[in-house]
Amino acid sequence: MRIVVGAAAAATLALTTLTFASSAQAHPGGGYDWTAVNVETPQGFRALDAVDADTAWLGGDGGGVFRTTDGGRTWDEVSPPGADELLFRDVEARSANEAVVLSIGEGEASRIYKTVDGGATWTETFRAAEPAAFYNCLDFWPGGERGIAMSDPVDGEWRIITTADGGDTWTIADTRGLEAPGEVGYSASGTCLVTAGGRDAWIGGGGSAAKIHATHDGGRTWSSADSTIATGEAAGVFGLGFRNPRQGIAVGGDFGLEDDGVDRAAYSTDGGRTWTNSASDLGGYREAVAWTGGSTAIAVGPNGSDITHDNGRTWKPFGATQTRFHTVDCVGGTCWAAGAGGRVGVLTR
Repeated sequence: MRIVVGAAAAATLALTTLTFASSAQAHPGGGYDWTAVNVETPQGFRALDAVDADTAWLGGDGGGVFRTTDGGRTWDEVSPPGADELLFRDVEARSANEAVVLSIGEGEASRIYKTVDGGATWTETFRAAEPAAFYNCLDFWPGGERGIAMSDPVDGEWRIITTADGGDTWTIADTRGLEAPGEVGYSASGTCLVTAGGRDAWIGGGGSAAKIHATHDGGRTWSSADSTIATGEAAGVFGLGFRNPRQGIAVGGDFGLEDDGVDRAAYSTDGGRTWTNSASDLGGYREAVAWTGGSTAIAVGPNGSDITHDNGRTWKPFGATQTRFHTVDCVGGTCWAAGAGGRVGVLTR
């Protein structure tokens, strides 16, 4: 099924993509906003991966997978057959043809599908066999062959699976060093697990503690650090972003307190070994963060967006619209965001 946005909106999308590419270093908060386009589906989006300025993939809460290859002018629904009851919360794409999507849920509801032909056909490559497992996020290292996914703790330890063949097969990894009594992951934006460099990855969570767990050897060993983000029953770290193996940002909050932005962001300059709380608060609970280039990053949540130009040390809200985005991704100077009711946005100034 192809979904076509209105001509005016399509023209605006084309213009705003080019505009943002030349203005990424503007003054904090000044003039930034989102141009929103509805993909004409009731599904909420929390899975997003931007390949380039033209190509992006989305995963929905009604088992839908959508793809654009023309900068958002049109969207193809390319969902796996029989996926109507699945909740797709992460998608990682290598190109317009190849993508991997993760559905969440207890036990067998946690599944991974892969396509190599733009969604014309799909192969289920993983289904959780452990009833206590609940997979939240996945990511791949550069090159797209080696990848990693994480589940809520099973028997008191985070459950990790890895792939070395682009997601065709998955293996449960040794998780010694990832003890996490009372911790949980949040499937809010597909960014509770991220990778950088060739062997680095980070996991964020909440519940009994808001820790960030890091590996620098491809998942063989792990260390843990306090994120400084406030925790609670439905609070902690929801989104992570690393622009290189040392420079990272974490955002989060309390799922039930969307307007509370106090102590909801932190940054690291040493690969996640230590974290420092940001000097200014966010505009509310934030579910995802993405680097736009240089020291600038964008954080999004259900009540608005924030921007930093100093690697997460300080933040300012921006945008005149309450677009309620849940996830964000930036590539090549273009930022995409997605959220409730099939809404997608492109950042502009």
